Amino acid sequence: MKTQFRTFARVGIVATLLMTLIAQPLSACTGLRLISADGGTVIGRTMEFGFDLQSKALVVPAGVRLRNTLTDPSQGMSYDAKYGFVGANVLGFEMIVDGVNDQGLYVGSFYFPGYAGYATLGPDNQDRALAPEDYGMWLLANCATVAEVKQRYNEVVLVDRPIEQLGGKNFDGHFVVHDHTGASVVIEPIDGGLRIYDNPLGVITNSPTFDWHMTNLRNYINLSVSNVPAVKMEDIQLSGFGQGSGLHGLPGDSTPPSRFVRAVAYSQAANQLKTTEETVNQVFHLMNAFDIPVGSIREKDGSTVTEDYTLWTTVSDLKNVRWLFRTYGDQTIRCIDVRKATKEAGDKIQVIEMKSTQPIADISTDFS
Repeated sequence: MKTQFRTFARVGIVATLLMTLIAQPLSACTGLRLISADGGTVIGRTMEFGFDLQSKALVVPAGVRLRNTLTDPSQGMSYDAKYGFVGANVLGFEMIVDGVNDQGLYVGSFYFPGYAGYATLGPDNQDRALAPEDYGMWLLANCATVAEVKQRYNEVVLVDRPIEQLGGKNFDGHFVVHDHTGASVVIEPIDGGLRIYDNPLGVITNSPTFDWHMTNLRNYINLSVSNVPAVKMEDIQLSGFGQGSGLHGLPGDSTPPSRFVRAVAYSQAANQLKTTEETVNQVFHLMNAFDIPVGSIREKDGSTVTEDYTLWTTVSDLKNVRWLFRTYGDQTIRCIDVRKATKEAGDKIQVIEMKSTQPIADISTDFS
């Protein structure tokens, strides 16, 4: 199941594409996948934004009646959750941007500015209509595997839904889906419809479209995890200054194309570990490479300055059906057993607080 990491080359990004990305609202989320030797599929993702999204963990038991978050919910669809699930919401909405259901299906929503295009709500589609931010919850509530997602992904239609906290704009998102077998797809709302792509490498970032990112990987095929050997020129032997010469040219900035390439490089180069438990810890370490501190990414709009940073990081264990997270304010890893939580939730949606303060242990006299 592990694709051998091959080599990758650096090339400049087209200036017009850069201008398109820079002009969009800040968001720099990154997702990747590892598969352990015991068959465990483990998903990592970061959530970046320019302000605190006030995320909480929602526990949604099977059988709960769910509805859309449209301005007038009666104009969209409602449905009963076939499966229970757990995940993070944003801005107090009854929706999930990152979560796992009790069948071991993961869905992550990633910002997709400048490319998402939704249908217009009308009498012909309102019985199937959802707001863009509702789609992840609908998938988790109704599908058990990626194969089922491929059959059902376009049973609904995503329609425009301006959100006040986003300046009256839609949630422009695309979606990655993984299941416990390691299968993965990306779903993107384009021109009012939904396009689906197989995702063999298990990686996702933000704009532009997924097929563009996959094509862009061809610019990096000369990179390798192995150091470049010394070169002899006349009577002089030239060797590298230190470790990492094989990856010289790997893009290190935080643009979506660069993060996509890095996520592929790191996930494909990662050693396959024996157990799922070990791999969970490994994925948290990998996600450190995409952590964005406050102040390193800024956007100015007149006198207003917005700073993108990593609000939280999640790791999803699809074999043992666990959703784990850490936050900007607390790097302690906390875990929710999806099946246990949804069973204990009763017959209504429950909320678990994600925000907390980092504990610091004083070990000054813990002599061994």
